[in-house]
Amino acid sequence: MAVKTEFSIKDLENLSGVKAHTIRIWEKRYALLEPNRTDTNIRNYDMSNLTKLLNATFLYRQGFKISKIAELQQDEIERLIAESELDQTNHYALHLFKQAMFEFDHHLFNKTYKKLAKKESFDFIFFDLFMPLLNEIGLLWQTGTIDPVHERFISELIKQKIIENIVQAQEAMAKETSPSFALFLPYEEIHEIGLLYANFILLSEGHQTLYLGSNIPMDNLKHLTKHYSEITFFSYFTVKPDDRSVEKYVKDFYKQVKPASNYPLWLMGHKLQDIAAGDLGKNIQIIHRLKELRTFVKSQKS
Repeated sequence: MAVKTEFSIKDLENLSGVKAHTIRIWEKRYALLEPNRTDTNIRNYDMSNLTKLLNATFLYRQGFKISKIAELQQDEIERLIAESELDQTNHYALHLFKQAMFEFDHHLFNKTYKKLAKKESFDFIFFDLFMPLLNEIGLLWQTGTIDPVHERFISELIKQKIIENIVQAQEAMAKETSPSFALFLPYEEIHEIGLLYANFILLSEGHQTLYLGSNIPMDNLKHLTKHYSEITFFSYFTVKPDDRSVEKYVKDFYKQVKPASNYPLWLMGHKLQDIAAGDLGKNIQIIHRLKELRTFVKSQKS
């Protein structure tokens, strides 16, 4: 499948947050954009038009008049954006991450991340920048505004950064200890970012972990009980299991793994949103929001 390089005015509206009517005014009155037109006179915008609109929107929200922005050369626009960076770190970083996605530019992504990491915690970067970016990109993908490859590209880059921080947390641990948690995704579940970040939190709070990753058949988990008399299983249900209820999954889990007394199960994810703590049994812990996990882990320690 060819990667999307032409955008409709509706796409531009979805990507920039500027109404199509306003984009047409900017185009007609200030010649901000130069669309191509089909034989039936329908506007199409290329990547350079998209980049120019995103840059113009960023400056417009900083208080610049659109008439002034339209007169600027590209290098002047880039200079003004860079100068505004000091006071608009979050907005500017999201702007650059989005640009990196459209241009498949991992160098820009990494450069932006490194600059942020010098002054912000990874928790801040993940929850205040990566999560809003992923949520927005998910909506754009669902509406057909971007291609699936854009979403996969940026998701994989974010996963790389989580893994980098996982490695740092592992190296910072004083000594090898028996693992407290075994993390896995259920069979056919591939949405790994939430579980990866949970692994980072557990490690950074001093818990040794076994990370098994995605797409784990339930009967594979019983082999861990041969090696560890006590360990907490941890899973993240985003879209799976879809062939049974969560309640049925938990019952099957304990039938195949071993008695619940020695093996607690912690669960997170979208599939748990309507299930309250205690609904699945006393040995099942539900954490509804990833942002709450670090606080919960600390409370368990105390």
